[in-house]
Amino acid sequence: MFKVYPGQRTGGIEADMMAANELNAHAFLQSSSKGLCQNLVVLVGGFETKTGEQWLAFRSDGKYSAADYAKLTSEKISKNHSAGESSWNRFETEQILKRRRYFVIKLFQGAMSGLAYMHDHDRLHQSLGPSSVILNTIVEKDAAYLVPRLRDLSFSVDISFQNLEEDPGTFSEGLWRRAAAAGAFTPMEKRAFGIADDVYEAGLLLAYLAFVTFCEANVMDSLSLQRLLESTFRLDLQATREYCLADDRLLEAVKFLDLGEGAGWELLQVEIVFKVYRLSITPQILAIYVHIWKSHMGFSPLQSPAFQEFIDKFLYGYVISLAAMLNPDFQQRPIAEAVINHRFTAGAVL
Repeated sequence: MFKVYPGQRTGGIEADMMAANELNAHAFLQSSSKGLCQNLVVLVGGFETKTGEQWLAFRSDGKYSAADYAKLTSEKISKNHSAGESSWNRFETEQILKRRRYFVIKLFQGAMSGLAYMHDHDRLHQSLGPSSVILNTIVEKDAAYLVPRLRDLSFSVDISFQNLEEDPGTFSEGLWRRAAAAGAFTPMEKRAFGIADDVYEAGLLLAYLAFVTFCEANVMDSLSLQRLLESTFRLDLQATREYCLADDRLLEAVKFLDLGEGAGWELLQVEIVFKVYRLSITPQILAIYVHIWKSHMGFSPLQSPAFQEFIDKFLYGYVISLAAMLNPDFQQRPIAEAVINHRFTAGAVL
């Protein structure tokens, strides 16, 4: 599988820089002592033509992207509806939906595993989306063999502390401007912002997989969905859910995110409200709170001052806004590893 960047005559120096950045990112990640990550495409080489084109060669692990899968699936739904081919067998319909849900969750889980590997090696993706996830199969019955892999690392950013303190790089200027606007100035804060920015994009990917894969063709697309979430409802996903419930065309997407008593919405952005009475927290109840916190945050709440403050106050109606992928505050987004361990991504809701 090849990827070509135009020469300087047509693509300018930026094309050469993007090719070099992608080459360097893959070379670094593939040289890890931990071995190759199965959720990243494998670079096998590269060359430059006489006309200046930069060619990168990757191992062929699939020709379809997550965007292709979502598009083909939505078109299939539309075709079946227009032809009146909805199955009379309710069990068969449920099996199709069950396979689709499992496939989508495994797809998302694989993408997050690739992202977690990159973050663990001090690299951001910075262009994560449905087109940047390659699949070795789009057959839902073969979900057990599905291996999603991240590609398109041309905008990848090195977030090692040494690099953050020295030269941020050309492709990260916009990222660090947004970081400064969000109050992230020190190398540690900028690193946290970059990771949170990738996780936000992954949250949009999950929303895309829900609202495109489970709906008819042209009901929702990537740009429309992003406008709906960010502009119309300003990342208020509870209001978004109520809006979508009123549209029959979006019901299956809502049902997908509703799995596990709303685990999908919870992962994206829903506050969990703890209602307790003074002196009523038993060890059993406390254990439940600890489990919920840990599944979202990825670390023990007993290490968190915020959780300790909650326990100390014992207030009725006290609200803890747990980390969520689409939280407007970058400091309130989970790390990729925590997303993988969340009950929705882990498949516990199926």
